[in-house]
Amino acid sequence: MFTLKPESVLSLAILAALSPAALAQTATLTETLPEEKMEVMVVTADFRATSIEDVPASLSVLDRQRLLDDGGQNFQDVLNAIPNMNWSGGSSRARYFQIRGVGDQEEYQGAPNSSVGFFIDDIDLSGLGMASNLFDIEQVEVLRGPQSTLFGGNALAGAIYLKSAEPTAVTEAGAELTLGTDALWSAGAYASGALNADETLLGRVSVSSHKEDGFMDNAYLGRDDTNARDELSAKAKLRWYATDALQLDFTLLQGNFDNGYDAWSLDSNGDTTYSDRPGVDTQDTTAAGLKVTWQANDNWSLESRTSFADTKQRQAYDGDWANPEYWDKLSCYGAPCVYDYWWDKTADRQNFTQELRLLSSQAGRIFAGTTDWLFGGYYNRLSEGNALQIEQRYSPDPLDVSNLNSDYNATKLAGFAQLDTYLGQWHYSAGVRFEHWQSDYQDDSKQADNRFSPSENLWGGHVSVSYQFESDQMLYAKVSRGYKSGGFNMDLPVALSQYRNFDSETLYNYELGHSGSWFDGALASRVSVFYMDRQDQQVDASVQIPNSGDFRLYTANASSSTNYGLEAEATWYLSSNLELYGSLGLLKAKYDQYSYDDGYGGLVDLSGRELAHAPNYNYQLGGTWHSDTGWFANLNLTGMDAFYYSDSNDSVSNDYRLVNARLGYQTPSWSVYLWGRNLTDEAYGVRGFFFGNEPNLGWASQQQYIRYGDPRQLGISFRYDYL
Repeated sequence: MFTLKPESVLSLAILAALSPAALAQTATLTETLPEEKMEVMVVTADFRATSIEDVPASLSVLDRQRLLDDGGQNFQDVLNAIPNMNWSGGSSRARYFQIRGVGDQEEYQGAPNSSVGFFIDDIDLSGLGMASNLFDIEQVEVLRGPQSTLFGGNALAGAIYLKSAEPTAVTEAGAELTLGTDALWSAGAYASGALNADETLLGRVSVSSHKEDGFMDNAYLGRDDTNARDELSAKAKLRWYATDALQLDFTLLQGNFDNGYDAWSLDSNGDTTYSDRPGVDTQDTTAAGLKVTWQANDNWSLESRTSFADTKQRQAYDGDWANPEYWDKLSCYGAPCVYDYWWDKTADRQNFTQELRLLSSQAGRIFAGTTDWLFGGYYNRLSEGNALQIEQRYSPDPLDVSNLNSDYNATKLAGFAQLDTYLGQWHYSAGVRFEHWQSDYQDDSKQADNRFSPSENLWGGHVSVSYQFESDQMLYAKVSRGYKSGGFNMDLPVALSQYRNFDSETLYNYELGHSGSWFDGALASRVSVFYMDRQDQQVDASVQIPNSGDFRLYTANASSSTNYGLEAEATWYLSSNLELYGSLGLLKAKYDQYSYDDGYGGLVDLSGRELAHAPNYNYQLGGTWHSDTGWFANLNLTGMDAFYYSDSNDSVSNDYRLVNARLGYQTPSWSVYLWGRNLTDEAYGVRGFFFGNEPNLGWASQQQYIRYGDPRQLGISFRYDYL
């Protein structure tokens, strides 16, 4: 059963209070609402742009106004508002996401193979979440549950889709400047407009820079910037109406992220580190996408989507979390301790995708004009070269330096189809995707089996039925099947050789939901319940080799697990000035059967235990006020239940609540805001390990180490828009 904190009960009560029965006396308020308040959001991540009220699936959309009101600068700042979404803080920014308890916690080993898809303007950046700057983003869409028909194996748990603002025929321009604590300095600018007289060629450019020293102080080095962020993002978009039937959309993305990664300490104090070699977390991404839309005739259109992303990454960290002087003061087996560990991995990834879609138009519907159809083909090639260097010393002897270089190539070929039938108030949808996955991996290790060439044939899809019983009320039921290809683990010791390979997994998702709006759009709500059955679930496992500091992470398979829960969201415009909103996620995710041999004589049985990074609840409550005289205020509270940090031990986080506020003055052209995030300075863990990292304790493995999320930050923002 779900265990709810008092504030979670409160969020349920408020969501209930936003129901039509409770608000029956408020219908007259909608007469004062401005027209723009009642606009229905359109979901763009699907095959066809669709009103959110008509999508038979569980999803969340944060539109441009909500993003501006919140003031978050990175997707990491707003993801707690998404029901049943979590993330793992194994990097300087949120990069590894979990939806409904399904997702990845890290990518220290193995080939890239995300469970949660991450896309910016149709460009696949899964596993590269550092590129999620929110400046000039039109809306954020999060689709929960398998999205196999649409995205294939990259979206077993769901997908995150960031849509940037489109080019406009009308000239627009703007700039924003933010200053804050921790030496925060952030600036952005955009411009958009027609590039020729007949407005057939439109363009838009935006650039943003984010710099801050970070919230960790390195006491050993006497520095306050070893966990700094230095991020630069730029986008350029062109739209060309070549003819009345042909449209071309070109997107260019550039991201350069040069962040520090000095986030861990042996005492897990949350604000001070003692390392002598601060880590780094860098990413340099250049990506381009071209979408061609051709309306061949009145019956059908052709879409071509081409994208390429080139990414260079480096992640390095001081694995002993201290310094020579610290260890020298401690005793290890009757002598001063010697411990030095440095982990350094670089990756060079190229990802090319080509997709073709044939879509029916209104006049091209089949079966007596009742059914839209879509057929498509997909090709993807991902190549990644890795270079891993580990330096370690446990005695006065010189450093032991080991290197592992590897190359990985994977090709996916897929075909997909979808039919959508409309009979009166009923909508039936069925989609299927068949995918052939082939890969090749080789490294320069001395192990005999240092090359793998696995391949698989996989399939997924969905069937759904929805009923529009009022013009603005919809009920739906959906069954979907997701899949994720198998893979392999690199450079495992002999004792773990049985885990060199892991199998593909499948997920069946069963879902019921309702979406609706009342009072001419003043109130909108969505609610869904789901049940998920996972087979051969891929698990991020870990083990510490006895009597040493060697801690290994690898991927294994559990027999089965079950996830079920609820997602609810509501927005209510009480008047033309005041908006209230809330969201709630409830989740129970547990292993049905999972026991394994750790390779060193230990049997671990997690059957019946909850999955890692799968909190029982998360929620948001918020309100926004726009006065007629220009004053503005936003206040929101997010909360999350405790969760297991790992699938290999019982280390648990604390539950937490974050309070954010934003107060300002707005005119049609300029605005100024005072803001604060995590106002109560809550200490909350986002990643945890449970192992032995202290030789003076004999590498005792019963130690918990925690990486904390961002503490309180205060600032001021200025914005100017030329419209």
